[in-house]
Amino acid sequence: MASQSDEQDDPDFSAGIHISDFGENRLLRGHVTGKPVVLALVEDEVFAIGAKCTHYQAPLEKGLIVGDTLRCPWHHACFSLRTGEAIGAPAIDALPCWQVERDGDRVIVRERQTTEPAAKQIPAPGAPRKIVIIGGGAAGFACAEMLRRRGYGGQLTMLSEDTALPCDRPNLSKDYLAGEIPEKWLPLKSTKFYEKHEIDLHLDTQVQEIDTKARIVRSKDGTDFPFDRLLIATGAEPIRLPIPGADQEHVFTLRTQADSDAIIARAKEAKTAVILGSGFIGLEVAAALRTHGLEVHVVSQDKLPLEKVLGPDFGQLVRKMHEDHGVTFHLENSITEIGERTAALKQGGEIDADLVIVGVGVKPRVALAEAAGLAVDHGILVNEKLETDVPGIYAAGDVASWPDVQSGTRVRIEHWVLAQRHGQHVARNMLGEDKPFTDVPFFWSAHYGSSIRYVGHATSWDRIETDGDIATGKGTASFVKDGRTLAMATIGCDMAALKYEIALEQAGE
Repeated sequence: MASQSDEQDDPDFSAGIHISDFGENRLLRGHVTGKPVVLALVEDEVFAIGAKCTHYQAPLEKGLIVGDTLRCPWHHACFSLRTGEAIGAPAIDALPCWQVERDGDRVIVRERQTTEPAAKQIPAPGAPRKIVIIGGGAAGFACAEMLRRRGYGGQLTMLSEDTALPCDRPNLSKDYLAGEIPEKWLPLKSTKFYEKHEIDLHLDTQVQEIDTKARIVRSKDGTDFPFDRLLIATGAEPIRLPIPGADQEHVFTLRTQADSDAIIARAKEAKTAVILGSGFIGLEVAAALRTHGLEVHVVSQDKLPLEKVLGPDFGQLVRKMHEDHGVTFHLENSITEIGERTAALKQGGEIDADLVIVGVGVKPRVALAEAAGLAVDHGILVNEKLETDVPGIYAAGDVASWPDVQSGTRVRIEHWVLAQRHGQHVARNMLGEDKPFTDVPFFWSAHYGSSIRYVGHATSWDRIETDGDIATGKGTASFVKDGRTLAMATIGCDMAALKYEIALEQAGE
């Protein structure tokens, strides 16, 4: 992160710059009264916005201009250059903007502009007066936030089973679990946000049923929540395997903040951790527990970690990353029994296990939708607008199965950013936009300071085309099927991932 002195070394935009100072990417970093600012040249217009992404403070001068928007180079948030609004997650908060004066080839940045969110309005006739959201995760929060941002003035209720506020879930297996960020950084917004925007958030609330005819959601304590529009964002839950001993107190899954807190507490007294599963959550947990000084073993039926998602080259890279940091792999293996302090392996032998995390995947939580008579098939079936077969009822996030424009198939994808964008899209459609969802799936995974980006969606492929040198931490892998590139994984090549996402977007228009 740039220091105050670094900002002062950048050009002072209030003193003016020449149009020729822009490079090929048409972005230029500088400052105005010490505040970091990025100038963006779009044809003959120049825009001035904050230089740091409001998600994780990424340097936006390394991003990409698309039309009159700017994309973040790290996690692909999308900002309006005209207003600073965070149009696309994972960023939620807007960027500051400054007025720009143009005198021929001279550009001078003037005073900072103030942009206000849309004022809350009384719903027009026919518009929803009561909206209920089931779920306090990425999709549910993003939907509620976008509804208020767009000026929705009706009654807005969120029902969440979690005891904690909607939080930055990716961090539960990354920096928070590693002890590198404080708990106060986890909530996406504070309690005051929900109070200020009149979002009626009910934590620790279980929903018993959805009555689609009466248009009522009923909680287990018997409270009825009437709705005109409903979002089901119940997410997914960890798969629990029928392993003898898996019900002991030192065996965990990881989905909620409470889960992460419990693992952190156990890690303080543990010496050896065993992780069942070599997917993204399992490996991120392995990296986090190494920072606590635990001996870590990963047991997996796979030949290589993440090979089924990222291919063999990335699988070898990820394995080496973890082995270089002291993780021991037991591949093409499984756990047959968990003892008080040991785990028995299928191929023979035991390993010490003071702490066990089962990370073998998740399954969508469809029971409510199924009981309500909604169409369900490995997820809640929605159309291209994310609406179920019952008008006015939507599904989003890990639980939703929708027709994907890019792949041409029905998909259900468990990505944090995608769930947020689902929620934002549902909000806009509830307010009358009535447009298909066309965003490109994207996720990232962090391992010991290195991040893998993945754009698109490929469950199988005919071949993998590589570029660069993945083994040294700088390269790309493109997954091709029937002559078409369906997805790309990158490491150390952030711009390649971003450009590929834009290419997929434009191909799907």
